[in-house]
Amino acid sequence: MDAKDILGLPKNSFPALEKKSRPHKESHRKPDGISREVYALTGGLPPLMPSLDSSQLKKKPPSHEKITWQWLPFTNSARKDNLQLYHWVRVVNGVPPTGDYSFAKYNKSVDVVKYTDEEYDKYLTDPMWTKEETNQLFDLCERFDLRFIVIADRFPSSRTIEELKDRYYSVSRAILIARASSSGDVATHPLVKEPYNVTQEIERKRALSMVLSQTRQQERRDEEVVVEAKRIAELRMPAKAVEESQLAASNAVPEVTGRAVPGETASPSNNAQLPPFTLPDNASTIASLRILRVYLRTYALDQMVQATTSSAGPRTVKRIEQTLLDLGVNLKPRVPTKAVCAEHLELRKEMLTLLNLQKQVQYKEAEGSPFCDGSYNEAPGTPKDWTFIPDSMNFGGERVSKKDQKRKGHGHPSSAGHKRPRKKASEF
Repeated sequence: MDAKDILGLPKNSFPALEKKSRPHKESHRKPDGISREVYALTGGLPPLMPSLDSSQLKKKPPSHEKITWQWLPFTNSARKDNLQLYHWVRVVNGVPPTGDYSFAKYNKSVDVVKYTDEEYDKYLTDPMWTKEETNQLFDLCERFDLRFIVIADRFPSSRTIEELKDRYYSVSRAILIARASSSGDVATHPLVKEPYNVTQEIERKRALSMVLSQTRQQERRDEEVVVEAKRIAELRMPAKAVEESQLAASNAVPEVTGRAVPGETASPSNNAQLPPFTLPDNASTIASLRILRVYLRTYALDQMVQATTSSAGPRTVKRIEQTLLDLGVNLKPRVPTKAVCAEHLELRKEMLTLLNLQKQVQYKEAEGSPFCDGSYNEAPGTPKDWTFIPDSMNFGGERVSKKDQKRKGHGHPSSAGHKRPRKKASEF
């Protein structure tokens, strides 16, 4: 007897609950060479880094090789004090490895120029530097591998990093030029080709510190100034284009009238076909760039190109770009230096001038084609010995009337056999 019997409830009063079937989990077999604990940590997921092959993990060394690890001394060729240290070395069959220290090949040093006392007195004297200071500078440069921040910290006198760089590079450049047999031998050397500029380096660091020290309010103010400058430049561009077109048109009228041939009148419609061509001025673009103070040279080049091709149509711009690609010239220079950008912009201007001159030549040819001297040629296929004789006249001098012509309709064709034979002139 249980609680259900006391309460008078049937034993099966609640329906049996159906057991939910759990999804079958796919069993992944543990790969060989990995312990069960390590594999359980991965959760069965593939590792992010490629793992070694299990055959390599269980690979045994050859039976004829006896490998041991020994604590042996070694010296490093990069050190000049012959310091002897110890480390563990893999020894095969009791023969320790020979050769230099394996990490000595990563020791790279800078080749600092050396000078003599005669060369210093002849080429390197400077009123701002003494010989002792110059010697100390070159010793520190050789010791610290041109790490000028460390050199400035160790230098005994108070010199800035720019002054130390200027003295080192100027001395090295003077020694290279003095020792060369001709100037062409060292013309491509970096120290000679690109001399160190102290003023530019100081200005660069000042501009960089100014940009990095700006607050968010100053950055937003600069962005507003840039947006306002662009808006003003866009507003001034149409008016300036109209002024340039009017000026070019006024300059083009005397040239056309001055070249006119006496006795010929110029057609106004033909003159209208020759649009005046002038390259736009980049003064407004340069002025808007100066407001930015700091900008990328590629951005400046894009602005210059847009200003140059603003008067040309999209088809002309595409022709210029296609011509650049055909010539193997990049649309944007890979090394956008000041000289490269100037040459690239000049090339685009010359190509635009060439395309406009081609249009001018086509207009001139179309204008002069109606005035070309030519004779009235005969129609093709016409025999030269053919003489025109009108049908309305006969040898007797009688005129055929319209009624006679109507009698010869389509229904009464006349053949050559029914015609009356003509008389000869001797019969009259």
